[in-house]
Amino acid sequence: MDPVAPSIGWGVLHLLYRVDRARAEADPEAAKRVVDAIDSLESDGHQALVFAVLGHKADVGVMALGPDLARLQAFQQELQGAPLEPVSSYVSLTELSEYTSTEDDERARLSSEEGLSGDELEAKLDVWRDRMAHYAEHRLHPQLPAKKLVGFYPMSKRRDAGANWYELSFDERKRLMAGHARVGRRYAGRILQLITGSVGLDDWEWGVTLLADDPVALKEIVYEMRFDPVSARYAEFGPFVTGLVLEPEEALRRVGVGR
Repeated sequence: MDPVAPSIGWGVLHLLYRVDRARAEADPEAAKRVVDAIDSLESDGHQALVFAVLGHKADVGVMALGPDLARLQAFQQELQGAPLEPVSSYVSLTELSEYTSTEDDERARLSSEEGLSGDELEAKLDVWRDRMAHYAEHRLHPQLPAKKLVGFYPMSKRRDAGANWYELSFDERKRLMAGHARVGRRYAGRILQLITGSVGLDDWEWGVTLLADDPVALKEIVYEMRFDPVSARYAEFGPFVTGLVLEPEEALRRVGVGR
């Protein structure tokens, strides 16, 4: 079918499976079919990250992302030809935060906090524009790094009486999110955070993917953010899944698909 391309960002699928052991043992080509499906997806300009799930929520997971939702759906169907029984899934899109600082915000900050004006202010703004362009590209078209662990959870903002995020003014929400973002930036280098939007696409409003080498980092960032007002007062969290990020053949071998 024709491509289904978002006007902004990429499509993202998080897919969790249990292995059908009997089918896996009876099908010596099962692992190859999965690996071939991943190779084909990646050759079409998409990415796939495979992980062996820790705990018993699932056996194996796949995070797939790229510019064409129709291609992602075809990939999803290809995996169902393997001895993999779907457990759960999550659909979202990469996006930019609506609370990101604007050029006017940065101009006002440079003027008031650093006392800059004229050519000096414009030079600083040029640096800021370059940095923000890089940030936008990373958020909308991320290149997933080689990390050892992945954590994923969905979340929504509360709409309770007395704690309704959507009744706050935009300026108040932006102020709160600025503090929330400062916590996340302290983990730069230790964790890659990918926040994807799912309002109107899935049961929660955002998906949060965390990639790290140290499991303690996954634990610490979520714990620290729980004390931030955005999370403490206004956030609801769905189930957490953690897995070992591996080459597809190794992830499948660990869960009983292939040798």
